[in-house]
Amino acid sequence: MPNRVAFITGASRGIGRAIALTLSRAGHDVVIASFEVEKNQEVAAEVQALGGKALPVDLNLTSQDSIKQGIAQASKEFGKIDILVNNAGIARDTLSMRMKPQDWEMVLQINLSGSFFAAQQVIPQMMRERWGRIINIASVVGQRGNAGQANYVASKAGIIGLTKALALELGGRNITVNAVAPGYIETDMTANLPQEVKDRFLAEIPLKRAGAPDDVAAAVKFLASDDAAYITGHVINVNGGMYM
Repeated sequence: MPNRVAFITGASRGIGRAIALTLSRAGHDVVIASFEVEKNQEVAAEVQALGGKALPVDLNLTSQDSIKQGIAQASKEFGKIDILVNNAGIARDTLSMRMKPQDWEMVLQINLSGSFFAAQQVIPQMMRERWGRIINIASVVGQRGNAGQANYVASKAGIIGLTKALALELGGRNITVNAVAPGYIETDMTANLPQEVKDRFLAEIPLKRAGAPDDVAAAVKFLASDDAAYITGHVINVNGGMYM
């Protein structure tokens, strides 16, 4: 497999960090992009300790200027971006009747709009190269819904729709666009869930365990590879059977 460059949003921790390390082990140069500057540098150092190349980039997904600057910085450093992984996401959970407008808007802005604008910035260079991979991290709740997460669910369902629209637009230029929909994955985000909620999730999972960030990263690695060249517009569920 040729050496390629992967730009990963939200790569400072959790699933994003696992994706960065996994793609680096697969021989890719990686861009560690998030607003957590120090953590970006820590993950970049981990990649470099493994013998890989990494560039930490300060990225604010609520700002189109920040997205443009971050991708321009990475493109200048590595010459191109071959793989975009839209992983960054936040949650601001509460019942719909109590949800503040700013919590609705912030989740949609980062999770969905941020993914669109990042894709928009890499599409022209991928079209010139006639090769590209855009991989969007969705969620099982974007497929089955979840009470108390109307904003998060809407953003992740939107990610699935965005994936299919871009796949139709870009397929003629040999650019694939796919999504990975994780289920209950052990991360900082899920660590704060009440134990009864964790127990309820586990009861719904046929494999009877939570997933690990590396489980999601493995699916991303596959979709980024030449082995997935004939897969586009697809959602890979990494959920232990929680949703089928």
